[in-house]
Amino acid sequence: MSAAGSSLARFDYRKSEGGRLLLAGVDEAGRGSWAGPVVAAAVMLPDRWCPERLDDSKKLSARVREDLCREIISSALCWGACAVSAAVIDRTDILRATLSAMGTSVRKLNPSPQLVLVDGLQKPDLLVPAETVVKGDATSSAIAAASILAKVFRDRIMVAWDRYFPGYGFAAHKGYGAATHQAALREMGPCILHRFSYKPIAELDQGRLF
Repeated sequence: MSAAGSSLARFDYRKSEGGRLLLAGVDEAGRGSWAGPVVAAAVMLPDRWCPERLDDSKKLSARVREDLCREIISSALCWGACAVSAAVIDRTDILRATLSAMGTSVRKLNPSPQLVLVDGLQKPDLLVPAETVVKGDATSSAIAAASILAKVFRDRIMVAWDRYFPGYGFAAHKGYGAATHQAALREMGPCILHRFSYKPIAELDQGRLF
């Protein structure tokens, strides 16, 4: 186990009271994207289990994330995931959509956790105790595992959507505000995958009306 992985595992071991509590981590991917869903995942890992390369998903290459995703799924006690579409994000807001996806992911876990660690500052409404952990994906092994699943699942969704909405480059930038994405939006305008409640999309869409 790497030094980073050892630190992540020790944090969870302390939070689980030395393995006495069933501990789960939950995280999201896609909150800042201009298009596509926000995806959350929840993971319950075996006590002190932590693969060599486990870390914050943003620090890992796509290939390493895919490798770890398979390893996590095969070794986790249980896991759950949920995607909330751009249309729902527009009808509510990104915070509500994110917390909804997190809550659904946790409720899919069987057995049910006795403590849930949530990345960030806010937590969903749950029937079990939960704690927020700022920068949790770099602190907790369970949250790091959840961040990898959420990121991999969301990337796969955006790659699939790229085939149905060619020209935007979703497979490359995954819906974030990259220069190539902005250029495609200026040329083609937004599509149904875009989040029209987000300022860059709303301003562009409004401008095309006149």
